[in-house]
Order: sequence, then C-alpha cells, then structure tokens
Amino acid sequence: MAGYRSSVVLAGILVAAGAGGWSLVSAAPDTSWLQWGGPKRNFMMEVPPLASSWAQGGPRRVWERSLGEGHSAILVDGNRLYTMYRGAGMLSMIRRPQSETIAAMDAATGRTLWEHAYPSATGGLNLEFGAGPHSTPLIVGDTLFAIGSRTEFFALDKNTGKVRWQHDLVKGFGAPQDDRGFSTSPVAYRDNVIVPTGAKGGAVMAFNQRTGALAWRAGDYSTGPAAPVLINVNGQDQLVISGSNEILGVDPATGRVFWRHPHKTDYGLNISTPVWGPDNLLFVSAAYNNGARQLRLDQAAGKTTVQEQWYQNRMRTHIGTVIRLGDVYIGSSGDFGPCPTVGVDVKTGQVLWQNREFARSTFLHADGKLIILDEDGNIGIAAPTRQGLNVLSRASVLSNKAWTVPTLVGTKLYLRDRATMMALELGR
Repeated sequence: MAGYRSSVVLAGILVAAGAGGWSLVSAAPDTSWLQWGGPKRNFMMEVPPLASSWAQGGPRRVWERSLGEGHSAILVDGNRLYTMYRGAGMLSMIRRPQSETIAAMDAATGRTLWEHAYPSATGGLNLEFGAGPHSTPLIVGDTLFAIGSRTEFFALDKNTGKVRWQHDLVKGFGAPQDDRGFSTSPVAYRDNVIVPTGAKGGAVMAFNQRTGALAWRAGDYSTGPAAPVLINVNGQDQLVISGSNEILGVDPATGRVFWRHPHKTDYGLNISTPVWGPDNLLFVSAAYNNGARQLRLDQAAGKTTVQEQWYQNRMRTHIGTVIRLGDVYIGSSGDFGPCPTVGVDVKTGQVLWQNREFARSTFLHADGKLIILDEDGNIGIAAPTRQGLNVLSRASVLSNKAWTVPTLVGTKLYLRDRATMMALELGR
C-alpha cells in the first residue's frame, strides 16, 4: 500500500519516461463505470497498481457465468454490474431468442439480481456478425438508460429494473431501423439523455431523463454506429457525432450543428469512438476503405473552425478503441485479415510501429499499462512506448468471438464474449 499512497501524493502527473514510456498516477482510483468508455468516456481508468505479469493460466478468475449474445459493454456501479444480452442456452445460436434482456448482477459473484426482458424480433436484421444488443447502457443517478437492437429505448430503476418510461424510436419518432441492429450508446447532458438516431429532422434527439419527454430533435443526416463524445472547445460544450460519411460537432443543448467534416466510409460504418485531446485535437478512424485523420478545432464567438492536420490510410480502426498516450495514438488496424496493433505519431500521422501478437483488439489504459482483449479471447497487459509495444503477459480466457471492450474498476476486470461473462483479478 505504500506505493499506492505515494501515487496519491503525485496526483495528476503524467510522466513521460526517457525511453518513451508513460505512466499515469492519480489522486484516487475510479470507483465506477457508468457509461460507454468509463468515467471520462475515453477508456482510461485510474486504479490501484496492477500486476505486470500473470501465471501461465492467466489472471485469477473470480467468477464465470453464461450469458447470451450481444456486444453491450458492462457497467459497474457500487457492488452491481449491468449489461444487455439476447437469450442463452444450447439452441440460442440455431434459433435465436426473439427477446433481449437488460440485467443487473452481483459484482462479487456474477449472480443475477434482476432482469428486464422485452420483445425484440430478429426478422430483417443482418445477423452475420452476431446478434445484438450492441448498445451500452448509461447510468445517471438511480436510472439506467438502455437501447435495444430494434431501437427500443428504456429508462429503468437501476435498483429494481422497473420501467420508468420507454419509447419505440422507430414507430414513435421515425428513426430508421439499422439492419445490423442499433449500436450507438447514449450520453447524458444536463437534464437530458441524448441519442443519435439518424431520423429525418431528428438525426439527434434528446429526452428528459426524468419524464422521457422529447426535449429536442434536430438534424437531417445519417448517423454511424459510433458513440457520441462530449468535448469542450475553448469554453463551449460540443457533442461529437459520427455520421455515416462525416464527423459533426453539435450543440448538446439544442442539436444545432456547429461544424462538419468529411469522413467517408463504405457502408456508413464509422464505428470506433473519436478521441479528444486537451490540445483541441480530435482523432477519428474507420475501416472499410477509410483511414485515420486528425482535426484541430478552435472556437471563438460561437464559431468553430476545423483544420485537418493529416490523413493517412494505414490505421483503419474497425470496432476497437483507440488510446492516446502523450504524442502517440495506439489502436488496432484492419477490418478483414490481419489486424495489427499500431502506434501512430500524433503530430504527423506517421505509423511508428506495428505489433502482430494479438488479433483485432480493444484497449483500456490503467496504471501506465495497456490492457488488451482481442477477438479470439486473448487478454494481454503491455507497456506501450513510442518505440513499440512491450507485451508483459498474455493468456487465453474466452472462447467465443470477443468484440466487447472490457471494463476495469479497481483491480477487477469484467469481460464478455458472445456466450460468457467473467471477472478477473488484475491486482498485484
């Protein structure tokens, strides 16, 4: 514990080692994960020290349980976990259940505490890449907001699972039905919860958190699957929206478009979450004949200027997360075929290195380390540097397709694939 107390004293210092490594020390550990991307929506956590290596079998498994299909990430609130899935059991992959479930579980054991199931037919959905739900819920206070594959929108009491209000965003508000299933994760702003839908005259909609009443709807553009990100540009709050073929900044209070910039991707699949830096740099990347670009945003007197600093097509992030560490972006590149982990220079867009030890991956950053989960179910812990990725330990823990980014709170890592959910202990 002495080392951990020392890190408390060194609160908030980002140390750039001479060899190009990074470590983030913090005043206190994050104790919850209430939305897509964690406390700061950037997949970076402040935690007690983590082990740098594991025994041959991998980290200690705290518990494991069966779970149905879906890619919804896991939320942590106190001693409870929350996620979404579609059915389970021996026949679920042959004839998929025609309902989805929002569930709360005990963090210590994985035991189900409550479930809310709702009808969600698979007819008309493209299930080639797995059934939903794909969206990750959101917790604000004692309310859990969740959106199903067919754009069923629920506000539930997080303690009991009781429905407080619900909407069918397709039938009630004209949202188009994505044939892959709705994927975007909602975001909270002031008294509202905001959802990109791509509807005519309502590309983005905001609903009152307490009553479910429509607060506003705005925009005529199609939206991609990526989750929106709240940023602040020179004192002005903005919501970054991934459109099908562009990136937009909108007013989170009204939906009015502040700026837009081309980011064209085949099939409109802008999936990976944009990365915002304190230096007003916005990084976006997509697969399907796209690549990566960095935008510089500046705002004065309510007007935002957008400057594209660079574009390259060697980092094409598909479903994974991208982590910015100092002057390097780290992510997985590729849609089909090999998907190496790459490091990209923030200033120039140059690919600094590639690592092929993992398949297509998602990433978290904590305790100066990257936690890696690839789609084959392998997890790793690595020390990233400007010169490369030093993989410290790795293990195979999941056996089904693992596209869901894991969740880390304290030293517990919660992860899932399309059939199983588990908790691992990563502490020293």
